Formats: sequence, structure tokens, C-alpha cells
Amino acid sequence: MSVALKIARRELRAGFGSGLRGFRVFLACLALGVAAIAAVGSVRVSIEEGLAREGAVILGGDAELTFTYRFADDAERALMEDLADEVSETVDFRSMVVVDRAEVERGLTQVRGVDAAWPLYGEVGLDPPMTMAEALETRDLPGAVIAPLLVDRLALSVGDTFRLGTQEFELRALLLDEPDGASSGFGLGPRTIVSLQGLEGSGLIQTGTLYESQYRLRLPEGTDLADAETAASPLEATGARWRDARNGAPGVAEFIDRIGAFLVLVGLAGLAVGGVGVAAAVRAYLDGKIATIATLKTLGAEGRTIFATYFLQVSVLTAMGVSLGLVLGAFAPLAFAPVIEAILPVPVAISVYPAPLLEAAWYGTLTAMIFTLWPLARTAQVRAAALFRDASIGAAAWPEWRYVLVIVALAVILVGSAVWASGIPRLALGTAAGLLFALALLALAAWGIRALCRRLARARFVRGHTAVRTALGAVGGPGSEAGSVVLSLGLGLAVLAAVGQIDTNLRSAIQRDLPDVAPSYFFVDIQPDQLQPFLDRVENDPQVSRVDTAPMLRGVITQISGVSAQEVAGDHWVLQGDRGVTYMAGPPPDSEITAGQWWPDDYTGPPLIAFAAEEAEEIGLDLGDEITVNVLGRDITATIAAFREVSFENAGIGFIVTMNEAALAGAPHTHIATVYAEEEAEAQILRDVAGAAPNVTAILVRDALDRVAEALRGIARATSYAALATLLTGFVVLIGAAAAGERGRVFEAAVLKTLGASRGTVLASFALRASLLGAAAGLVAIFTGALGGWAVMTFVMDTDYVFEPISALAIILGGASATLLAGLAFAWRPLASRPAQVLRARG
Repeated sequence: MSVALKIARRELRAGFGSGLRGFRVFLACLALGVAAIAAVGSVRVSIEEGLAREGAVILGGDAELTFTYRFADDAERALMEDLADEVSETVDFRSMVVVDRAEVERGLTQVRGVDAAWPLYGEVGLDPPMTMAEALETRDLPGAVIAPLLVDRLALSVGDTFRLGTQEFELRALLLDEPDGASSGFGLGPRTIVSLQGLEGSGLIQTGTLYESQYRLRLPEGTDLADAETAASPLEATGARWRDARNGAPGVAEFIDRIGAFLVLVGLAGLAVGGVGVAAAVRAYLDGKIATIATLKTLGAEGRTIFATYFLQVSVLTAMGVSLGLVLGAFAPLAFAPVIEAILPVPVAISVYPAPLLEAAWYGTLTAMIFTLWPLARTAQVRAAALFRDASIGAAAWPEWRYVLVIVALAVILVGSAVWASGIPRLALGTAAGLLFALALLALAAWGIRALCRRLARARFVRGHTAVRTALGAVGGPGSEAGSVVLSLGLGLAVLAAVGQIDTNLRSAIQRDLPDVAPSYFFVDIQPDQLQPFLDRVENDPQVSRVDTAPMLRGVITQISGVSAQEVAGDHWVLQGDRGVTYMAGPPPDSEITAGQWWPDDYTGPPLIAFAAEEAEEIGLDLGDEITVNVLGRDITATIAAFREVSFENAGIGFIVTMNEAALAGAPHTHIATVYAEEEAEAQILRDVAGAAPNVTAILVRDALDRVAEALRGIARATSYAALATLLTGFVVLIGAAAAGERGRVFEAAVLKTLGASRGTVLASFALRASLLGAAAGLVAIFTGALGGWAVMTFVMDTDYVFEPISALAIILGGASATLLAGLAFAWRPLASRPAQVLRARG
């Protein structure tokens, strides 16, 4: 090691003196990959820190208790007041803003009724500036504030009046900032805030109406939140749900964590692309050290000494590349902090955090070792005599098996680290398998392209076509750039192709299904005495093809077979919050019942449940298990009698939990309905239903799906940016390959010119070989990207996949253009060189 260290130190000193010319691509590829992962991780941790630091502001209090379909009774309110210094009561539900003009206009909104104490933490942003007390006080009419999007949509101005239910309100200000808005989750409409007193005359809060009441608590300073939760546990037994500032916005936190993990996986794909460039740079560097290696072997140096010498050099350069990437990844979020804070709807504590930097450094170091060990290990296998014959390192045999085993072990550690750190092991394993498959396929494609071009170069039909023949010969001959170009550019294009296929399929799935299967409207909060008039209106409309209705309650699943539901099923989405509950007397179609037996129409025995089959399988439920559902503060324990197929894909009515009618007898409830109508009839149906029953809320399914699609587009944009970073790394590798081959092209151009070829012929040859390699990389990328898109849509999104040709064509053209530009950029020196000087120097 002492000899190896001495030689490595001297060669590195010489390399630093020449500006590390041969390792620019090495450093750039490693730095870009590490920077992408570090930046994504830093933003994710910044959001988590922001959520933790501002947890009370985001939640609206130190703790929150939520009741479904009801307000807290006097005893429950007294318990909360004993716990807290101050309690704020709010109510949240959907409704319709109605503006009376020549033609009445309506807009879906998420209404929040607040008391005088709201908000306990944070400040509300209003335009024009005023206090909430001024904005909501009752003058001639109660006041209200509305989000700008809905104000613009309904063409309202400050001072205008509108209706919620049967109550008139005056618009006092635009709602610019709702301090606890992030804790409210996804809403189908923009926000409207009014006072609880103003809502009293609206007729919107009735028995069975779909609403939630929230009680935010300002706890005494120094209160332990875990102890406070224990003290409030009697309320949870009556159906209340507890949240506190430790996790003020769990949905947002989980969403950010999953998206961040997914982007890190995409960043690992970029690092794999960089690894190809790293391997190519090391191989080219070692090719340039043939004379040195030959001399060392002649003087008696063992293979392990040579390996240690260059391993030490590569280790130092790896540390430099990783460090450079960490600096870029740490300071990029700081540089773009204003943009990040403006885009995200949650507080962000932008800073330098060690954890994501360590994760990025770990991934970068492992990747560098995996991709450099192969060429380093092969160096020890080359004989000195072969090196003196001007052989290439790349022509050496496979390395010893011990090195191969180490490479495999490092790859397993890298994949295992990604699986463990991501929190989404299935997706992480799928990503790793996809990358390995793509790399293997690209390597096979590169070999196939070389073999095909070698054969075509000798074909009769290319004789006389100098540019074509020389291009094919260069691609298929020794020292070809096919491997580096197809691997690096192809993998970057494959990631981008997969993202494009997924994005297009997500959009088209919504748009494709909407006209055929989705209802026009969801109507909610239909009171029992309003159901028959509603049906009389819609069922007698010739432009209405179908109407479905169901009784609707909300309940929280609290226990499974006498054990806490969370202990049995963890954080399954069915247990997160309250779920829709309905009852049925007669059975559904036989095709829907997958197991068990339905109860008779006149059944009045112990409560029975039909549970959604797919969700039951995920949770691990069996026929005969007991499920406890808290409905309006009352626990109902029922036995699973049947499993039924429930589909949510067509945006129709679907319930996870269906009970027999007698089990819910006497429970106040409303009805929901879906109406399938011609588009031109939708406006009149809305006017008639809302005019007859102002409390009924209509949700236009098309608008709701548009909001979902917009959220998906945001995810696709974020993923596209990460994929573009991967493609940038591939382009750096491509430029490195073109630069490394420049010397060979100089000699080739000199020979061709000597034989009478014109500059145009030489340039055409260079352009053709670059285009061939780019198109080949694009073709393989389309196949692997389409396969990846199919896997995500089928196994993750659980929907159909349709190949999208436009983005695929763009990938091919982009690949060919990228390699063409890189090839032409390094073609001018070979074209400008004088054959005599080149041949004399080479001789």
C-alpha cells in the first residue's frame, strides 16, 4: 500500500496540474447525480421541519378534536375547556354559493363557519386588510370572505351579496391566506369563511347533514401532548378524532414524504446514468495510462499494487465529485428558497440539513464504486506485453470473480438502502429492477447495433457510399462509442419516456372514462323529505339516462374483533378518518357478492355488514369477523356476513361498509344521488334542484375530476423535472464520449481526406453515425419507458395502459438530435486538421 499510495499521490499531483482534464466528465456526472438527490432530500426535510415548527399554526391549535355529523355536547365541551386555556369551535362542509342575477350563478365551495376565537394561532390574510371580526360581523347582513378563485369565477366584488342555503351574506374581503388551511386536506371547491352565527339562518346545518365540527385547543404552556391525548381519550370513545401539533397536517406530510421518496428514486436513475459516464471516464483514463501500467508491471509491480494505485486515485476523485454534488445540492434549495416557498402551500424551513446530504453521499459513493471497480479490476488482468502492443484496457478479459462478487454485493447494498430509506419498498424494488433491466437491455442493444453495423458496412448496397460505409464501420468497429452513448443517453431517455407515458395515461384515463361512465352530478345532503321531489324532477327528465340514490351516514371504524382497528390494520386508508356508511335491505346483483350470504329483506337480528372485498383482503378480514363502527357517537358492532365488489373507478356511488337496515334504524341521515344526464341538460337540472332545495349541494363530477387531474399534473411536472436532470446527466456523458473520441476522429478524417474524401463526406459520416446511435438509444428507451409506464399504471395506479406515440416519437427525435449536436460540436477540429501533420505525428 505504501508503494501504491506514493504512485497515486504523484499521479494525482500531475493530474491536478493539468486541471483533471480526463476526469471532468467523471466529476460532472457524479456531482449532478448527488446534487439532485441531495436537493430533493433537503427540500423534503425542509418541509418536514416547517410542518413540525409551525405544527400548531398549521393545525390551528395545539390539539384538535373532530366530530362527524354533530357538535360536541355540553359534557364534551366541558372536558375540552378543562384541558385547554382556550377553545375555538369551527364547522366545515361543502355547499353552493348562489349569486342572484338575471341568470342565477352557482359555485361549489368548501364552507367554514368559525367563532370569535378563530384562529388561535397565525394570522388570516385578507384583501382589503381588516380583522376577522370586522369581516364577519353582522351589519345589515352577516359578512363573509371567499377565496379569489371563486370570486373571479362568479364575478363578485367586495360589497356584493350572495346566498348560502337560505341565508344572504355580504362579501367583505378576499381570503388570501388561511393559516390552518393545509390541515384541512383536499377540498373540491375554493374556501368560503363565515361566522357560526351567520350560518344559523342558512338551513345548511341539519340532522344528518355531511359536516364536521372541529375544536382547536390552546393548551397551557409546557403541556405534554401525549398526556393531553390520554386525558381526552374518553372523547375518542364517543367518535371524536384527536390530532395535535406533533402531526398537524398528516396528509400533507405523508404526501410530501412519498413524493420526495419517489423523486429520490428518479434521482437514483440519474445517478445510474452518471455511473455509466463514470465508468467510461475511468476506462478512458486507464487507457491513457497504458505506458505507466506497462512500466510498473515490467519493474515487478503486482496486479494488486496497480489496482490499489488507481483505486486510491479514483477514491480521491469520488470524494471530490461527491463533495461538489453535496455543495450544489445543499445550496440549490437556499438559492431557490423564494420560489419553493411561493409554490408550496405549507411552511418550509429552508436550511442545510445533514441527513439528506449523508444519504446522497452514501448513494453517490456506492454508485461510483460499483461502476469503477469493473475497469479497475480488469487492469490487473492485462499482461505487460499486451500493453506494449498499444492494446486497450477495454479489450481485457473479465476481472476476477472476487471483484465481480464485490460489485454485486455493493449493488445489493445500494438497492437495499433505497428500499429501506424510501418507505415505499414495492416501488423502490420495482425501480431498481427496472433500472437493471434497462441497463441490460441497453447493453444488449449496443452490442446488437455494433454487430449489425459491422455486417452492413460490408454489404454490397453501401459500396460507393463513402459517408454511409465509414459511419457504419465506425459504429461497428473497435473503439466504438456505441456502448457509452446508448447506455447513458438511452437510460436518461428511458426515464423521461416512462414519465411521459405515465403522465399521458393519467390524463387520458380521466378524460377517456368521463364521457362514458361518470355521472354528471353528485347531489349530497338530500333530506329524507326532499328525496321524492328530487326523484320526481330528475327521473322524469328525458335527457337523464340514470339516477342512483343511497342513504348516507359517516362512521369511524374503531375496532376489529374487539381489538383496536389500528393494531390490526395499521395506517390503512380505510381507517384514516370517517368513511361513508349505507344500509340496504335487498341484495345487490349476484355478480357483486364475492363471498358469504346477504341478509333477508326483513332481517331484524344482530347487526350485519357487507364489506368491500378488495379492502377487506388488504386489511386481512374474514367472514365472521366483528367490526365496530362509531356512527354519531354510538358504537355499532356488526358481524361480516358478506364481501362485495365495490368499484370507485367510475365516480359512482360506492361504500366500503354496508349494513342491514335495522342496524341503523333511527340514526339521522341524508341521501346522496348520482345523476347521469346529457351535458346540455346539466345547468337546468342544477337550477331546478338548487331552487327547490337550497341546502342540497351539487358537485359537478367533471370539475371534481379536473381538480384531481391538476394535482396529478403537478406530480407529473415534479417528476419530469427530476427526469430532465437525469437526461442532463446523460447528455454530459454523451459529450464526454464525443470528446473522448475526438482524437480518433481526427486521425480518421486525415485518412479519409488523404484518400480523396471531401469535407462534406467526412462531416456526413460523423453526422450519420451520431444520428444512428441517438436513434438506437431512443428506440430502446421507448421500449423500456413504455414497459415502465405499463408497470406503474397497472400495478401502482391499477388502471389501463395505452401506448402514447407522440411522446415516443419526440424521444427518438430528441435522442438523435442530442447525439447529432454533440457529434457535430466535436467535428470541427477533425475537419480542420491537416492530414500531413496528423499522419506525420501518428507515424
